[in-house]
Amino acid sequence: MLIDTATIQVKSGRGGEGVVSWRREKYIPKGGPAGGDGGKGGDVVLMAVEGIDTLLDFTGRHHWDAPRGIDGGRKQKAGADADDLIIKLPPGTLVYDAKTGDLIIDLDTAGKSMVIAKGGKGGFGNEHFKSATNQAPTETEPGGPSEERVLRLELKLIADIGLVGKPNAGKSTLLSRVSKAHPKIADYPFTTLTPNLGIAELTGYRRIVIADLPGLIEGASQGAGLGIQFLRHVERTRLIIHLIEVEPIDGSDPIENYQVIRKELAEYSQQLADKPEVIAVSKLDLLPTEEDRKVAMQLIQEALGKPTFAISSATGQGLTELLEACWDRLGKSGPVPSQWGRKEDAATADGDEPANAHETPAVESTE
Repeated sequence: MLIDTATIQVKSGRGGEGVVSWRREKYIPKGGPAGGDGGKGGDVVLMAVEGIDTLLDFTGRHHWDAPRGIDGGRKQKAGADADDLIIKLPPGTLVYDAKTGDLIIDLDTAGKSMVIAKGGKGGFGNEHFKSATNQAPTETEPGGPSEERVLRLELKLIADIGLVGKPNAGKSTLLSRVSKAHPKIADYPFTTLTPNLGIAELTGYRRIVIADLPGLIEGASQGAGLGIQFLRHVERTRLIIHLIEVEPIDGSDPIENYQVIRKELAEYSQQLADKPEVIAVSKLDLLPTEEDRKVAMQLIQEALGKPTFAISSATGQGLTELLEACWDRLGKSGPVPSQWGRKEDAATADGDEPANAHETPAVESTE
């Protein structure tokens, strides 16, 4: 099951305490201060890790706490620094501040990471405070405080191609035919309730990652139907295959269906509307004769004024040509932007990475 949103609370480790201690050695009756410093608390680090594709682990565990630093010891012994807590997330995860709604970081590539909460520094022991005028200090410094944040995680699939179209346009069937994916398929709206990923293999060891995305209906950009859940994932794709059912089972007009989807994409964000698109007319096998298919394709192409591909996932007609055309288009399109802002977010969606984002060395999780 794909879980694409979660809210978690993270807390870094508090710093270890500095201690008061005195030298107790034979023949040195008045030893000086020897209290060690405390160790640093663990940071909380977010890291995108290849092979993770869901936020499911975060639905049952909401609190993620890094360990605290070890207190200082006698004989000037410093406490050990705590291990960092590495929270492993799927590539494509957006991290928001749950209180302000601000985007903190876009973990759009595997290996990208960020310290989201810094551990407290270790406190000084009394040995640190000795001076010429203070030979026996009793003061110490407590460990630095931890940092606590509430985060909203939002996963956007990263795929080469996103399949869009009205419910029952044939997206799941197409994905199952060109890849080894096994999405749920049936003749009723919203069969696909969560995105499915498949890999289509072309000749010459070429591969295309395709996402079968939930069907759109009118008003989706305002949340109708599966609404925002769906549009979030379209943003990550480099190319759209827009599937049009040649004779919709609900009796609707295929051209109007196409226009409804285009309208919803544009209302969600202009960047989404400008994404490269390949149009495919599906379920051609349901028309009784070859002449009927030719007439239907001619009418649709003339109405759209755009090139279209005639396909049938049931018979395999046109699928190779469609995938080859997509490969060519992918070669011409650029990389996916790290941020795609909705219209109301346009003022902040400038694509700049947060200043405190950085790469951290690969370390083992303390989970």
